[in-house]
Amino acid sequence: MMRTAFQHAADELPADAPSREEHIAPAPRISVQAFCEAVETAAAVQSAGEDRRLDKAHVKIQMGGMTAAAEAYRASPTPNVIILESEARPDVLLAGLDALADLCDPGTRVIVIGRHNDVALYRELVRRGVSDYMIAPVNTLDIVRSVCGLYSAPDAKPVGRIIAVVGAKGGVGASTVAHNVAWSIARDLSLDAVVTDLDLAFGTAGLDYNQDPPQGIADAVFSPERIDTNFVDRLLSKCSDNLSLLAAPATLDRVYDFGANAFDSIFDSLRASVPCIVLDVPHQWTGWTQRTLLAADDILVVAAPDLANLRNAKNLVDYLKAARVNDHRPFYALNQVGVPKRPEIKPADFAKALDDAPAAIIPFEPQIFGTAANNGQMIAEVAGNHKIAETFRHLAQLMTGRTEVRKVKSGLFTPLLEKFRKKA
Repeated sequence: MMRTAFQHAADELPADAPSREEHIAPAPRISVQAFCEAVETAAAVQSAGEDRRLDKAHVKIQMGGMTAAAEAYRASPTPNVIILESEARPDVLLAGLDALADLCDPGTRVIVIGRHNDVALYRELVRRGVSDYMIAPVNTLDIVRSVCGLYSAPDAKPVGRIIAVVGAKGGVGASTVAHNVAWSIARDLSLDAVVTDLDLAFGTAGLDYNQDPPQGIADAVFSPERIDTNFVDRLLSKCSDNLSLLAAPATLDRVYDFGANAFDSIFDSLRASVPCIVLDVPHQWTGWTQRTLLAADDILVVAAPDLANLRNAKNLVDYLKAARVNDHRPFYALNQVGVPKRPEIKPADFAKALDDAPAAIIPFEPQIFGTAANNGQMIAEVAGNHKIAETFRHLAQLMTGRTEVRKVKSGLFTPLLEKFRKKA
C-alpha cells in the first residue's frame, strides 16, 4: 500500500539549475520505475537517472502511464519508487491510483506527474498516501529533487556536502588551499568538517595540521567490509573543535591501486555523519579520481598562472561541466600569483579561456606559506589579519553555498572579469 507523507512538490525553484544554497542529498540504492505518457517526461526521467545523485539508483522507464503500470504489477513485485504520469481528469487519475494501490507492495512510494494544479486533487492524493505530486511539464532536476527528497526526512540530519579540491597540475598548492579552506569552514563558519587526504602515498594533511594519527583512510579503504559510521569515526583525528582529519599514511610500504568504487563506502559514511567533507584529491586521472570529482557536490580547481595550468584547468572544467550538467560549474582559483621575474598568464586570460572569472587569486607569499608549512599551522594562525586569510574565508563561504563570488577591486581587468562572472 502507498502509505507515506505527502510532500508538496509545486515549488517555485528555478527549473534549469539548483540554487547555490540548495543541497539535494543523493538517494540510496533503490529501484525506480517510471511509466510515462509524454516523450518529454521520459527524457527528463532518463536524464535524471544519469545524474550523480541517482547514481546508485536503478531507473527503468516505460511508456503507457497508469494502464502500463497496472499491467506490469499484476504478477510482479513493485520497486521502491514508482513514477506515474497521467494526463487524465482528476477523477480518472484517482480511480487508477485506487486500483494500483491494491497491487503495490508495502513500502512502495509513488510519485505522480499530472496536468492539474488543483488543491482538491492535492488533498485526495494526500489521503491516498501519494508521496509527491508534480505538475507537468517537468525537467531533470524536478525528478532528481523529488526522488531524493523521499529519502531525506525533514527531521533527519542533513546529508553532508562533499567539496573536492584538485590541482590543475602537480605542485600548484592545491593541498594547501584545501586544508586552509577546510580550517576556515570549521573555524569561521562553525561547521563540523572533515578533511580527507586522498594522496595515500605522499599526502601532506598530517604535516599541515601537525598531526600524526596511527590510523587513517588506508585502514578504511583496505577494509571495506568493516566500513560504517562508527568505524570511520574511530579513524578521525581531531584538529580543532569543529575540524577532524582522515589522514593518509604517506608511506611507501605498499602500492595504492584502487578500483573506481573503492572510496564510495567511506564517502557515504562521512556524508551520514558530517555536514561538510573536504576532499584533497591528488593530481592524477584514474577511475577513482574521476568518479570522486563527478560525485562531489562542489569542485574547486587550483591552478598556477602558466600555460600548462591553463590548458589543464580548461580541460578539467570543460569535462566536468559536460559530465555534470545539473550541477554548478566547477570553481577555480589561481594560486602562487606574482612570483618575481616569472612570466605569468594574466587572470583575465584565464577568465577568457575558461569563460569564467577565478573565484580567488592567491598571491605568492613564500614567507607566510613557508612559515605555516614548517610549523604545521594554517595561514590564519600565522597571519590572521593578512588578506590571504580573508581569501580562504571567502572560499570557505563560497564552497559551502554561503555567499556568491565577491567583486574584485577595480583595476585594469575588472570589466573583463565582471563580464565572465555574469556568464557563470
